[in-house]
Amino acid sequence: MNQATGLDHVGIVGRDLDSLAAAFEAVGFHLTPLARHAGGRTGNRCVMLRDGGYLELMSTIDNGTSATLDRFLARHAGAHILALRIANEDAVLSRLRLAWDPVPQPSRTNRAVDDADSHSPRARFSLITPPDPPEGRVHLIRHETPEALWQERFLNHANNAVALEEVVLVVPEPAETAAWYSVLAGRPLVPEPAGGYALPLPRGRVRILPREASDAPHIAAVTLRTTDGAAAARRLLDKLGTAYAVTDDSIQLEVAGVTLRFH
Repeated sequence: MNQATGLDHVGIVGRDLDSLAAAFEAVGFHLTPLARHAGGRTGNRCVMLRDGGYLELMSTIDNGTSATLDRFLARHAGAHILALRIANEDAVLSRLRLAWDPVPQPSRTNRAVDDADSHSPRARFSLITPPDPPEGRVHLIRHETPEALWQERFLNHANNAVALEEVVLVVPEPAETAAWYSVLAGRPLVPEPAGGYALPLPRGRVRILPREASDAPHIAAVTLRTTDGAAAARRLLDKLGTAYAVTDDSIQLEVAGVTLRFH
């Protein structure tokens, strides 16, 4: 109960939410409606995946401002947030206090799932958010109302994506970063054959790889599992004339500053 149980979501930041959403819709994702975060200065639309993970597309809205999103965008548009799922924030907090001092208290937040629907259910979350590491922001999250977000109407995508399978980080000191994530998740690391480390989780994994000399630490890639070996994604991208790379077991392309792999 005090360990991370899987990849929960990746937060993808852009300067304009409509443009960001259009880029992901174009490659076969069905998005949730606009939802405003508390305060109304920022909002999201999400790619909900049937296995329980998701992608969160985020931006300021209605001329709102956000120092956090501005700081992310000063580096680049794309993936800046990684969230790991937990089942019990109190148990996790007790474990982390044995290793770190101080540890931030859990926070609770909520939002409507559909900003335009006055009867929309509210999604509620409990979060533990440690100080930001160089590669972005990391949350440990417990969903109090998963049924509000994982509605059947949100789960079918034209590219047949169903799972958030892997997130790749590139950092200057993989051993140091990997040790931090191991403590955070309460899970052991395994070495990567090509260098770096992996953090296997019951659902998905985080890979922590050495960066090129010219790269800043960042979330480098997101892998999504499909039900059909990425066949639907390839047909869709071929029809659009969108360039992608092919490897032995996946296809890869850039979408709004994010490297996406369909496995």
